Amino acid sequence: MAEQPVMVITGTRKGIGRSLAEHYCQHGYHVVGCSREPAAPGLNPYTHFCLDVVDEVAVARMFFEVQKRCGRLDVLVNNAGIASMNHCLLTPLATVRRIYETNVLGTFLFCREAAKLMQPRKWGRIVNFATVAAPLKLEGEAAYASSKAAVANLTEILARELAPLGITVNAVGPTPVKTDLIRSVPAAKMQTLLRRQAIQRFGEFADIANVVDFFLQPSSDFVTGQVIYLGGV
Repeated sequence: MAEQPVMVITGTRKGIGRSLAEHYCQHGYHVVGCSREPAAPGLNPYTHFCLDVVDEVAVARMFFEVQKRCGRLDVLVNNAGIASMNHCLLTPLATVRRIYETNVLGTFLFCREAAKLMQPRKWGRIVNFATVAAPLKLEGEAAYASSKAAVANLTEILARELAPLGITVNAVGPTPVKTDLIRSVPAAKMQTLLRRQAIQRFGEFADIANVVDFFLQPSSDFVTGQVIYLGGV
């Protein structure tokens, strides 16, 4: 049985997920990451699984291996997500289905499997990812924003269901961060979005890590079912 705290982070190949993995490896966690493709080496202590977050068999196998190798799970961070910024009339149903599968079904599946491992110790932290696109009701992001609104609602309900097990469930809602997720969005549209925030700048990794750190603190055991949106939306 490992005494070192264990954290699962989804979508760790690049971007925010990779930064979170680096951050928590440096802060004493054994991080278990996953993505559909292999991750670059260099993290320690770190274990990587190649899978799709909606592959129920692969996800269950991953959590079985976490239990077998580590003997515990303390934290789940559901970072993996995809987006498509397009007018609803120009958005194929296949795109909508892919967004909902990854963002909603993947989040649900990981929450369910993580809670099974956290339950015996009556302690755990789950942090999901929402987005400011939902409360801002951003045009051109109907599929993405609505999928993340579902994640926010899922967070609130799971917080109630898992509270008797000593597990808190919260979410962070970042503003746009300079990652691959927004690389194809026109600069003019990005500036229009930023002007709708109280603090008109791009988000940074440190902004997100600060909120996740808060949720993970032992003194945050009375904080659950909350969605913290960044930037002042």
